[in-house]
Amino acid sequence: MFEIIIQAIWLMIPAYIANPMAVVLGGGRPIDLGKNWIDGHRILGDGKTIRGLIGGTLCGIFAGVIQIIVSKEFEIFTVPTLIVVITLSFGALFGDIVKSFFKRRIGFIRGAQLPLIDQLDFVIGAWVLTYIFEPQWFIQNFNIELIITVLILTPVLHRLTNIIGYRFKLKKEPW
Repeated sequence: MFEIIIQAIWLMIPAYIANPMAVVLGGGRPIDLGKNWIDGHRILGDGKTIRGLIGGTLCGIFAGVIQIIVSKEFEIFTVPTLIVVITLSFGALFGDIVKSFFKRRIGFIRGAQLPLIDQLDFVIGAWVLTYIFEPQWFIQNFNIELIITVLILTPVLHRLTNIIGYRFKLKKEPW
């Protein structure tokens, strides 16, 4: 079981790094440029910023490139491709953006809690984008056991990182 948890974390590192780093590096101009959707509500809100999207994605890619180097050098775990590193990193933030769009449509304000969806949106985004661009790699590496492990492990890790972000005043809510 321990090996599966380590492998799950290893495979998800670009997404696991991109997601919190978007918060750390975020701020500034919102992705939606302050515009409202046809329903009169903000498209995404002030929490989704251009700087956060770019910074988070680049941090995830950087972590993934280190993974590629380490896994080739020491022949451990799976070697991700550069495309996988990019899709896991950007896909994580894209999943979070899509979730925010739908939360605004159903009337949730920024920071309002949507249990499990808030913790797994970035995982789903990372997986969908990776499956679209590297389906064979995804199928070879994410078997059902690993998928279940990630789905159980991620909410725990997400909660811990959000509490840390809240304590360091990087987040307004601890969820």
